[in-house]
Amino acid sequence: MTNIAIIGTGFVADLYMRSLATFPDLRLVGAHDTRPDAQRRFCDHWKVPGFDTRDDLLAALGADGIVLNLTNPGAHFEVSKACLEAGHHVYSEKPLATRTEDAKALCALAQERGLMIGSAPCSYLSEAAQTVAAAVRSDVLGRPRLIYAELDDDFIPQAPYRKWLSESGAPWPAEDEFRVGCTLEHAGYYLTWLIATFGTIRTVVAASAHVVADLLPVEDAAPDFSVATLFFESGLVARLTCSIAAPHDHRLKIIGDKGVLQLDEAWNNTAKVGFRKRFVLRRKLITAPIARRLRLTDDTHPKVGRWGAAAMNFALGPAEMARALQDGRPSRVGADLALHLTEVTLAIQNAGEDTGAQRMTTRCDPVTPMPWAQQIKGQAND
Repeated sequence: MTNIAIIGTGFVADLYMRSLATFPDLRLVGAHDTRPDAQRRFCDHWKVPGFDTRDDLLAALGADGIVLNLTNPGAHFEVSKACLEAGHHVYSEKPLATRTEDAKALCALAQERGLMIGSAPCSYLSEAAQTVAAAVRSDVLGRPRLIYAELDDDFIPQAPYRKWLSESGAPWPAEDEFRVGCTLEHAGYYLTWLIATFGTIRTVVAASAHVVADLLPVEDAAPDFSVATLFFESGLVARLTCSIAAPHDHRLKIIGDKGVLQLDEAWNNTAKVGFRKRFVLRRKLITAPIARRLRLTDDTHPKVGRWGAAAMNFALGPAEMARALQDGRPSRVGADLALHLTEVTLAIQNAGEDTGAQRMTTRCDPVTPMPWAQQIKGQAND
């Protein structure tokens, strides 16, 4: 049994509660928020102990507990630093920090104290992402050559976001979301998949812009559109696009020598992964119009129902960290991935018009596959 503490009881905290319920070996000791009303609403709804101070909550957490830092992104660095200094492992919502220098400082502090630190999103541990990675390892599509990844969320300025409430009644933090920006908020949903599967991104060539800022309720909105070409150490090249203006599109395509690996939705842990084989018929090059569904041979992980736009188990990351602590092994949710993700994402978001090529100073090796994600069904017979 691993103790868990929640700091920050806003909109996303409810998604963690539904997810934590799928892991009975994770014990939530309580929650704290600097806003008493928000804490009371959350704790009353979920019947969770509330703590008046962060120090009281950390004291109740005990040794080898994990803090879920679900605060406003601007507070991530300060809260995570305080938790590490108090001797606790930290799993932070994205981003790990809003400056690469701060993210590096957190990882250095964790290493110095012999503690684990990692960050969301953890969907690269999901059935869909692990199926994609297993297909790559199993040579289903041959050598990967090019990736197209889309994270467009439709024309959000016209969405009724003022009416969006979490399960316990927390409002969607619109102003924070727009100030943080769609790239920092969403790019990780595919960046983590790509880094975990293919390793270090060597160079980022990106551009970002404000295309709907005049329609947003804040004057200091972050860029609401970004596009990046990512050059991996392995030689692979990927293009990633984020926006809150273009029609909803969360597709992933990995183009290889044998065909195209494809998926339609990053925010669904069980999204269908398909492969469209490329072949020659007479004198024409053809990519199969119907994709062959790829599945893993083993049972995967606990599922949660769809809530809002997502069908994701937000506790996959904390659960993996807890298991690593119990097994005495490195966690698949590690500092190297969290730090590399932060640097790459910030490079994309802050690129503007004329930044040009940016060399990354951090790196991350591919992440060890989940034990249930070793083989694609039928692949041995293909």
